[in-house]
Amino acid sequence: MRLVIARCSVDYAGRLSAHLPLATRLLLLKADGSVLVHSDSLSYKPLNWMSPPCTLSTIDPDQDQADAGVSEIWKVTQAKTADLLVISIHEILHDSAHELGTDPGLQKDGVEAHLQKLLAEQIELAGDGYRLVRREYMTAIGPVDILAKDDAGASVAIEIKRRGDIDGVEQLTRYLELMNRDPHLAPVAGIFAAQEIKPQARTLAQDRGIRCLVLDYDAMRGLDDSDSRLF
Repeated sequence: MRLVIARCSVDYAGRLSAHLPLATRLLLLKADGSVLVHSDSLSYKPLNWMSPPCTLSTIDPDQDQADAGVSEIWKVTQAKTADLLVISIHEILHDSAHELGTDPGLQKDGVEAHLQKLLAEQIELAGDGYRLVRREYMTAIGPVDILAKDDAGASVAIEIKRRGDIDGVEQLTRYLELMNRDPHLAPVAGIFAAQEIKPQARTLAQDRGIRCLVLDYDAMRGLDDSDSRLF
């Protein structure tokens, strides 16, 4: 991974056009070919980016650009869509490269992994007539927790979290987008399952046609008889 801190402006041309005026930013060039532009705000979200497969070329500025202070220009082209990300660099403050090696991937914590196992064993909690197809169904961007079939035989992707927030809904949305491109699976419905689902996440899920399912961990483990409780 290459990390560059630079004073730069950024222009994007593709399905939409966007411009970032001159400022100091962090530029990430990852081994998979992706390029991300970050500021010192907005948490983990990049200001702009180009997803692989893409190619990066460095060109010299023309006279007008040089007169404006541009020292070099990065042109990042998306191979499939021809979208273009142009980074006009005025000054590089830091430039380093680091070999990160192969990442082992996200390891789910014990409770979340146990929830997945329990729901797979008690798949009827997702709906009458549901049946398990498999756990950890792999997509191009990672595994969805559970792939199931509903009582009509349609595919259902279930993503499980301990606490359901907007990021979890976004993650499931990306899985569904990919899975619905597969004619052997489509149409694929989504269920967002968690012990607790935040109101914002529930609203977003409902807006995207994703059903929410609240899981009672103790009851699923047989430690709590929910039918005998007063509340």
